Amino acid sequence: MASSKENVDFIMTSLSALDGAFARKMFGEYAIYYQNKVVAMLCDNQLFVKPTAAGKSYLKDPEYGAPYPGAKDYFLIPEDSWDDSLWLCELIRVSEPEIKAPAKKKPKAK
Repeated sequence: MASSKENVDFIMTSLSALDGAFARKMFGEYAIYYQNKVVAMLCDNQLFVKPTAAGKSYLKDPEYGAPYPGAKDYFLIPEDSWDDSLWLCELIRVSEPEIKAPAKKKPKAK
């Protein structure tokens, strides 16, 4: 089941304090970016944040889940936490430095 536009809009409103945060639709689901890095995924209307040591420390006892079959486990963020903007923004802020930037695409050979 694809994630709803309403849920991604709700999450992005909660993340509005993060300058430059945006969401991009991918295969019926959404990737959430911050500092031009994918920091989270919204899949099947569930929020998954990329796991980092800082994020684990911030969450203390995180729940894990895979955003799609075959994916590595991410932090699964309960829906009742989505509206706590300060908490959610801080989780993304502390996690982002440990997340690798996407690899630069090489130009196609002619």
